[in-house]
Amino acid sequence: MEILHTVKETRELVRAWRINGERIGLVPTMGFLHEGHFSLMRRAKRENDRVVTSIFVNPIQFGPKEDFASYPRDMEADSAACRHEAVDLIFAPTVEEMYPVGFCSYIDMDKITAGLCGKSRPGHFRGVCTVVAKLFNIVTPDKAYFGQKDAQQVAVIQRMTRDLSMGLEIVSCPTVRESDGLAKSSRNAYLSAEERKAALAVSRAVFKGEKLVKEKGERDAGRLIAAMRETLAAEPLAKVDYIEVVGAESMEKVDRIDGSTLVALAVFIGKTRLLDNFVCHTA
Repeated sequence: MEILHTVKETRELVRAWRINGERIGLVPTMGFLHEGHFSLMRRAKRENDRVVTSIFVNPIQFGPKEDFASYPRDMEADSAACRHEAVDLIFAPTVEEMYPVGFCSYIDMDKITAGLCGKSRPGHFRGVCTVVAKLFNIVTPDKAYFGQKDAQQVAVIQRMTRDLSMGLEIVSCPTVRESDGLAKSSRNAYLSAEERKAALAVSRAVFKGEKLVKEKGERDAGRLIAAMRETLAAEPLAKVDYIEVVGAESMEKVDRIDGSTLVALAVFIGKTRLLDNFVCHTA
């Protein structure tokens, strides 16, 4: 396994693979890897000849009061895990390599980034789209793999690749959960023991909503949101940022669940903001 830190070296290695006719899968990450990331790597390995994992905590997707400085990092453990997962290349650039002095080019979107996390975190998706587009240009993957836990991010990147004719496939992979149901996230490391227990209210709300839709036939968005809020209200440490029902591709609010629909929520447990969601497909 190679670990490279510059755009030039990475492009040279990828070019050699391309000359040999090899297909490339990319798993973009911010590091502090967990089973959710590993599941993406394994799928990428099954579907491609070479797998690249990027490890880069992207400063431009964090707001001024967010956790960029304290975001968990462990390059030694991440490298060992990638080697175990048979990743071919870790691309781990510095901030200066990705955003050299004078950098002033960004990718922005409207509509699809206006709600959910885009509303709660202004400028977040501008940073996400910019860094992901740069990674796509550097690695030139055939496929890139993202977790469904970050459902809006997946929808945004899928739209960006279509709108800008980037010519690669975005693969959305199922959310990976802990044995007790909590969605895997690098930010789970922030939770104290008490908060970790309280965080289960987030997945309980998701499972409750999913059951109401898929088993009870609930189609009214307002009633569904109210039921999920009720579950979260029972947990004193939980503070709801949002619970919304939107079109799975458009990210626009809907009043009724019809067709492909995303039910997404963001909840603060203490100071830690956790995401979860489920997608339903109805006739």
